[in-house]
Parts: sequence; structure tokens; C-alpha cells
Amino acid sequence: MTIGDKGIVRNRRRKRLRAIDLFSGCGGLTLGLKQAGFDVLGAVEIHSAAVRTYKANHRRVLVKHADIRKVSARALRRELKIRRGELDLLAGCPPCQGFSTLRTRNGANKNRDNRNSLIHQMLRFTKAFRPKAIMMENVPRLVGHKLFANLCNGLQKLGYHLTFDIKDAANYGVPQRRRRLILVAGRGFEINFAEEAHRRRSVHGAIGRMTEPGRSRDALHNLPEKKRAKRISNLIRDIPKDGGSRSDLPKSRQLACHKRSDGFGDIYGRMAWNDVAPTMTSGCFNPSKGRFLHPEKNRAITMREAALLQSFPRDYFFDLSCGKEAIALMIGNALPPEFVRRHALEVRRALEERKSRERRRYGRHVFAQAAIGNHVKGKKPGKRRDRVAPGRHPARV
Repeated sequence: MTIGDKGIVRNRRRKRLRAIDLFSGCGGLTLGLKQAGFDVLGAVEIHSAAVRTYKANHRRVLVKHADIRKVSARALRRELKIRRGELDLLAGCPPCQGFSTLRTRNGANKNRDNRNSLIHQMLRFTKAFRPKAIMMENVPRLVGHKLFANLCNGLQKLGYHLTFDIKDAANYGVPQRRRRLILVAGRGFEINFAEEAHRRRSVHGAIGRMTEPGRSRDALHNLPEKKRAKRISNLIRDIPKDGGSRSDLPKSRQLACHKRSDGFGDIYGRMAWNDVAPTMTSGCFNPSKGRFLHPEKNRAITMREAALLQSFPRDYFFDLSCGKEAIALMIGNALPPEFVRRHALEVRRALEERKSRERRRYGRHVFAQAAIGNHVKGKKPGKRRDRVAPGRHPARV
């Protein structure tokens, strides 16, 4: 305990709120929670490469490397030594590929991906842990799905107050355009979203000072590109710098496959220095998958640059043994830590305000009980005299 300049007693060791990360991936959600002051106790993830990356960066977290459908929530609670109702935050991002518009040809076809049912696991773990707060992220398309409605109904029946909306990570300090559904819920209380940032962070602010790949000491940044056909290399070279696109070239330079389709205009496009990046996907290392060309260099962004555009710190470790495609999948599927951090701070604020209200309510209850006891004994309620040691005058105490 310390006493401040104004005589206010402050606790140096502020008790950290406890959280669990379901569908943890490579750890973007966990990192954001930690940055917001949460102590992440446990995580669940099925993919080996993501587990290796997660463990390398979050060594004190108990990681369950398993299909979450086969993980006993009650057994995990006992292993973490948490009683029902004690967990502060249950957070998760169920796999969303089943709802992706890219996987359904711009939404034209219905998708019956088995992973869609994993959303129910959020409700199953909620019933087992009864956390004080919940945070979930997913793709916007989930809002209109019956599974999301079932989740919301189930949480409300358990006494949770829900708030959900579609937010763009670019408005919360992430140098990337990434629209996502975010849901926050409090057990008996409401949680607000974080306020939007006053200024967006640009591509230049995130990767503008990076050393050229092959010259750095960062193995992730130095991962080489695949060799391209000379025609493709010439096409990339001639695309205008700083935000240019293949559509800026004459029709004679367009590839045959591009002439047959008007969609996916960002393919072989360059990022713009003073704008946010496009959404990082599992194809972020391949310019044929989107606007993933470097603003100036005749290459795609590196895996380290992709991670930075997701707001991961420069020293965040990724397991290289799994190959470039697996790394891109981890980065593309991750939650931007900065986006998580800002909303997690609001969750933390709501939890601390709830705890403060409960303390005040409990204090009044104790005072009222003491007053009733004094009244029964014939004493005046509310008054208390300090005890004085025998033989000493009260004024000298």
C-alpha cells in the first residue's frame, strides 16, 4: 500500500481480472486481453501450428490442444481451480469460415459448414463457468443466422445483458479495414463498446520503416516469395505505386481471367501509404488474392508486415516450421490485438464498476445490520466509540 500526494491510499498490486480464451488461434485475442489487464488462465485450440505459436508467446497459459467439442468445460474449470461464477471474462472467436462471403461466392450459395455449430460452444462453456462477462467476435454475416439468435436467447435466459454491433477495426487503432461482429455481455449488467479513435492508423505508420526482406534479422520477414512467371512480374512492376490497381493498366495488359470477370477488383492492387490496409486474409501473401502488393516495392507484403497490419507487435513469434501458407492462415484468422484491447478495457471498466457498486451495497447492508443489533441492545444506532486502553485518557490516544 502507498499513500499518494493527496493522502489517497493506492494499492500497488491491483488484482488482475481472470479470463479464458476459446478458439485461441495464434493468440491475438489473448494478447489484447493481457494488454487490457486481464490474466488469461486457459485457452482451447485445435490446430497444432497455432498451438505452438500460442505457447511460445503465452507460456503461462494452460492450453488445451483439442477439439473444443471434446473438452469438458467442468473439468477445465476444476483444473483451473475456478468456482462457478468466479471467472471474470469468457472470450472467444468461433471459426467463421462457414459464414464467410468469400467461401459462398459472394453470398450466392448457402454454406452448410460443420464449423458453424461451434458457436454453440460459447453457450456450453458459459453454462459451466457462469462468467461475469462474455466477449465474442465473428463475421458480420453471422447476425442474420439462426445460430446467433439461439446463442443470444440462451445467454439472455442465463441473465446476461447483451450488446452487439458490427464494428470496423480501422476505427480502433488497427491499420486495416476489418468489419467484424462483436458481442459483449454482462451477467446482470450492461457493457458498452469502446469509443472510436479520433484518427486512423495508416499503412505507412505500421510498415513504412521496415527493412527490405532478406536484409533483416527477422526470419518471418525474410520468408521468400514464390517465383512468378515473367508476365506476372512485369504486370506487378507496371502497376502504379501507392494505391494503384491492375485496372489502371490498358486492356491489352489485363490477364485473360480478369477480362472474363468484373469482380474482385482488388486483385493485384497496391496498398496506399496514407490509407488503412484491406482486410488481412489467409491469402495475404498472394497478390492474386487481393490488394496485397506493397505500396512501392514490386512484391507482396511479407508475413511480418501482415502481422503488423493486424496490430501484432514486431517481436511476436510465429512458428515457421509449418510453412508460409499456415502462417498466413494464422495471421488472417487472428483477432487484431489492438481492437481487442480497446473493447476489453471497456469490459474491465464495467466489471470494476459492478464490483464497486456491490461493495457499497454490501457496506450499507453491514451498517444496517449493526444498527439493528445496537438498537436491540438499547444502544443508539450508528454511533461508535473508539476503545481506549485502561489507564489512558481518551484525548491522549
